[in-house]
Amino acid sequence: MRRYRILLLTHEQNIPPETIDGLSEQEIEPFVTEFNVYETLCNLGHRVRVIGVGDRLSDLRETIREWRPHAVFNLLEEFSGIASYDQHIVAYLEMIRQRYTGCNPRGLMLSRDKILTKQVLAWHRIATPAFQLFPFGKRFVEPRNLKFPLFVKSASLDASLGIAQASIVEDVASLRERVAFIHEHVQDDALVEEYIDGRELYIGVLGNSRLTTFPAWEMNFGTTTKLQSGIATRKVKWDRNYQKKHGISTGPAEGLDAAGQQQLAKLAKRIYRALHISGYARLDLRMRPDGSVLLLEANANPDLSLGEDFAESAEAVGVGYDALISRIVNLGLSYMPEWRMFE
Repeated sequence: MRRYRILLLTHEQNIPPETIDGLSEQEIEPFVTEFNVYETLCNLGHRVRVIGVGDRLSDLRETIREWRPHAVFNLLEEFSGIASYDQHIVAYLEMIRQRYTGCNPRGLMLSRDKILTKQVLAWHRIATPAFQLFPFGKRFVEPRNLKFPLFVKSASLDASLGIAQASIVEDVASLRERVAFIHEHVQDDALVEEYIDGRELYIGVLGNSRLTTFPAWEMNFGTTTKLQSGIATRKVKWDRNYQKKHGISTGPAEGLDAAGQQQLAKLAKRIYRALHISGYARLDLRMRPDGSVLLLEANANPDLSLGEDFAESAEAVGVGYDALISRIVNLGLSYMPEWRMFE
């Protein structure tokens, strides 16, 4: 296997240490993805440097100019605190003709903007929940064409920011209150969707033009469904103590036959291509009791932590973590942006 110079691009507060010996799980949590990727790249024999980016690109530019990495392994999820600016970092890498891992700028823009995602997929006749946008700073207008219950979330942020049980609303008064919460506390447009009751499934996709899908993974909400609706709130996704208390876990989706898995894989590839995603992604789906499937969100550059859904679903089909990271590097090296047409 060829060894490369790889520049690991992280947020400046998430630069991983060379070792985690002696650190608690709580201390490791903020940079666990960065450490997993860094350690794996080193173990694979690559020469790895790490650079943290805050709100300036000068250090990144100088490091690339001086060290000339074969690839930048991109783990940024925002720039200068703004999530939608991650696409501009990748666009910058393309402009200076630097190869990188993960999704291209167009795919990041389309998948990050949940309204654009819905509009593009509607053209492709791919189902998503009916919705209405409530822009930040605008007067609340009662929806006319949506059926309660409704689900209220940020129009652009991910990681379940702003999502709680109160996100499901049953009447106009509760809707008005939750929209105001998103505007005031998340500082974003509020996306209001018809709530889809059913199974929450995740499909990992890997590739540029030739795509590989991993088996459907499912969120098991444990004992929480006895008291509330099964939705992936911030506590459900990230609070380890809450997960242990209620038996919340993710794992292979049960009860899906080969035909069902194949249908989900076909849908995932259609979504991935429609949104111009490259590298890798995780698609969040809801399956109704009648078997119909709707896309909730498309997550380009999802969490790569060892033991999380994307890596675990890859492991289920024999793609171990080392192999997964290697394939992501190779996909970055082989991706064909416009500048490579003139090499």
